[in-house]
Amino acid sequence: MQIHQKSISLIAFFSILYFSISCQPKESETASTPVDVTELDLAYEKYQEKSITERRFKHADVIHLVKDRKGKFAVEEIGKSVEGKEIFQMTIGTGETKVMLWSQMHGNESTATMALFDLFNFFEGENDGLDELRNKLLEKLTIRFIPIVNPDGMDNWMRRNALDIDLNRDAVKLASPEAVILKNARDTFSPAFGFNLHDQQTYYTAGEVATPATISVLAPAYNFETEINDVRKKAMQVIVGLNRMMEAVAPGHVGKYDDAFEPRAFGDNFQKWGTSTILIESGGYPNDPEKQYIRKLNFMIMLHAMEEIADQSYENYSLDEYDSIPENATRLMDVVIRNLPMEKDSLSYPIDLGIRRREIDANGAFYVSGGIDDLGDLSIFYGYEELDASGMEITEGKIYETAFAKVSDISAEKALELLKSGYLAVKVKESEARELHGLPILVFKNATSIPFGIRTGGSPNFFLSKDGVLKYAVVNGYLVDLEKPIEKNYRMSVN
Repeated sequence: MQIHQKSISLIAFFSILYFSISCQPKESETASTPVDVTELDLAYEKYQEKSITERRFKHADVIHLVKDRKGKFAVEEIGKSVEGKEIFQMTIGTGETKVMLWSQMHGNESTATMALFDLFNFFEGENDGLDELRNKLLEKLTIRFIPIVNPDGMDNWMRRNALDIDLNRDAVKLASPEAVILKNARDTFSPAFGFNLHDQQTYYTAGEVATPATISVLAPAYNFETEINDVRKKAMQVIVGLNRMMEAVAPGHVGKYDDAFEPRAFGDNFQKWGTSTILIESGGYPNDPEKQYIRKLNFMIMLHAMEEIADQSYENYSLDEYDSIPENATRLMDVVIRNLPMEKDSLSYPIDLGIRRREIDANGAFYVSGGIDDLGDLSIFYGYEELDASGMEITEGKIYETAFAKVSDISAEKALELLKSGYLAVKVKESEARELHGLPILVFKNATSIPFGIRTGGSPNFFLSKDGVLKYAVVNGYLVDLEKPIEKNYRMSVN
């Protein structure tokens, strides 16, 4: 009888134990819990640095947003660039866990830099309903920022530094003064977590889909075997939390880089040196050419990630979620025109036409030059803008015969009127070299013919008509709906 009672007691004990364990939330089960981004959204709207509205800016234009900080930040010059520009670090917080964020190692990658200026404003705020979050971060973390690693590249809007060295391939040789500065900053601070902040081309997709990889992530490898130790695991878990936040704001817009080890890169070496390193790259988003919405996403990502580091809530996340983030693919173009009927001699055939636009520096700003990137079967590619051209035909454009005195004499309405009449270009008598304009029409001073060619590398300047009626204009790679034109950020130059 006693044996039977003990057996029943043991069975009851293990049943209760099993029930208790089985009812605990598993790591994967927490994935369904949505992230509340209300506080993050409020923080951005309140503390966005209003003086910056475009992604291209000079060191002298923004350095006051770094070195003139008062009170909460400890601001220190930690060295100078090749051309003698100051490089600063900013430190805030008194917590045990050290976090380091650095941006614009590549001079033409400024999205995260804009978001850091917004974060600096947030940390200086008070009595705004956000004090609980702010105080938590400052009490549990010590945060160090290096907002502009490559000021010379920044001023020339180029990836590399003034020695033409890619700083992100100089973590070992340390040939560049900026690389030495970044390495010393890491070594003297010994951060537990690091955020390596970059921009990427806008043509990445989050997997083999049409959705842009607006944010791409990676917990870089620390060896060729791409092994996962505790340092790298923590970086992966932070990225899982980051991805969950993005799913609440811009679902499906996160991609992941291949983790092949790059022995010269700072991110890979930070990981190797013991700092759990999170790579964040800002890509593209529809109708956001100046990356102002992506800037907001960066702000929210960094703030959310730092809160999870402060709370150590990232430790609950499964690496399965990291693995499930889709890998980047290069599947986007600016414009894809599908099913375009073509003829050559007696042969009729349909093609898809893919257009990409590249930026060209001029007069302290830039214009774009559109080119036909590919044609044929583009069924695995997608466009920020797409058009089904079935039943349409290509019609070449004309140059308007009467010259205007100068570009400012041509309104956007006049340009559209001329497009509808079959003119793709106008002439001006007076113009500075490579004068920039925002008109949806080609403007010539010296050119005498419209660049045109339906071939790879050709110039996308033509009309699409149907039954003899002009429907669309393609001007320097921009698609213009002649019946329902919409406002766009045209960036053109006088030729």
